[in-house]
Amino acid sequence: MIPVAEALDRLFALASPVGTEEVGLTDARGRVLRAPVTATRDQPPFAASAMDGYAIRETDCAAGTRLAVIGEAAAGHGFASAVKPGEAVRIFTGAPVPEGAERVVIQEDTAREGDTVILGHGISDNRNIRPAGIDFHAGDAIAAPRLLRPADIALAAAMNAARLTVARRPEVAILATGDELVAPGGEPRPDQIIASNAYGLAGIVEAAGGRARLLPIAGDSMASLAQAFDLARGADIVLTVGGASVGDHDLVGAAAAEAGMERAFWKVAIRPGKPLMAGRFGQALLLGLPGNPVSSMVCAHVFLVPLIRALAGLPPAPAPRRRVRLAADLPANGPREHYLRADLGADGVRPHPRQDSSLLSVLAAADALIVQPPDDPARPAGAEVEVIDL
Repeated sequence: MIPVAEALDRLFALASPVGTEEVGLTDARGRVLRAPVTATRDQPPFAASAMDGYAIRETDCAAGTRLAVIGEAAAGHGFASAVKPGEAVRIFTGAPVPEGAERVVIQEDTAREGDTVILGHGISDNRNIRPAGIDFHAGDAIAAPRLLRPADIALAAAMNAARLTVARRPEVAILATGDELVAPGGEPRPDQIIASNAYGLAGIVEAAGGRARLLPIAGDSMASLAQAFDLARGADIVLTVGGASVGDHDLVGAAAAEAGMERAFWKVAIRPGKPLMAGRFGQALLLGLPGNPVSSMVCAHVFLVPLIRALAGLPPAPAPRRRVRLAADLPANGPREHYLRADLGADGVRPHPRQDSSLLSVLAAADALIVQPPDDPARPAGAEVEVIDL
């Protein structure tokens, strides 16, 4: 068995970023930017009023001063003339500050009498003007690669970019294996179960920025697996579920080798999920997950999600972790890195009392995975542990 960190490093060594495509702004959220976005103009492109009020010259800013209101400036409708001594322009938030004006006095600090404005006694030192280019300048850029959040997309739009160059979504062909499996909605025999793993894994793939392609369930025979591997060709990742252990009916490794897989590793010191397999499969990567539902989902969070992001062009990195206080005692760990299903609350993180790798109900109720290092000693409530948010 190899440590989790080494398994991740070997996976990243196999990963080459996928190609790119252009998408519109409304399709860019959650995609990985692969070419910089450069601003074509300053933002704002002019000095803009930060408040509703009156634009005046600095020399006129004194309590009791009476100024002639010579016009109005609104967002999208600037005032064309200059402001001279003794004059003011009624101005609204976002409007260009007229030439000659050096301050905006907010309307609450003024009184209006027809075409005259009278400055009050509570004028602050704030000029209430946003300088041109205070947000960004022409030539400033959003660097790539970058996972695009809504704020990034708004920034790109403000830079006048209508389309962005992003990574193609890595395609993941998901292959569930086992004679015991029946698709949801089917009629299982008494000795069969409903296939669940592939559907949860497809959700993880899509949430991570990939594109899931579910293949038909493959039976426990070399012929059935060979046919399934043929259907998987063209994907960036071939994700198998089950059949990677050492039982008489665990044929995925042998079938994958016959189909051309060059194995990079098999068995990782992780709990749950020891029988994990990976390798090169033609132009694709093959990741073989355990068949137990929780094992496959936990391994997907630990290995598959970072792999998808690396293929999309982000720097290789493990799943993000953060430190949280324990809300209950945590027993000592054994020799494998343990990912415990846990609940987050106001008092910290609490491991679920049942950690069996077949219990999907526990995983569905969990908020996080506690990451317990190999041979970690028992930790009391109040101690800090690392968690991966689910």
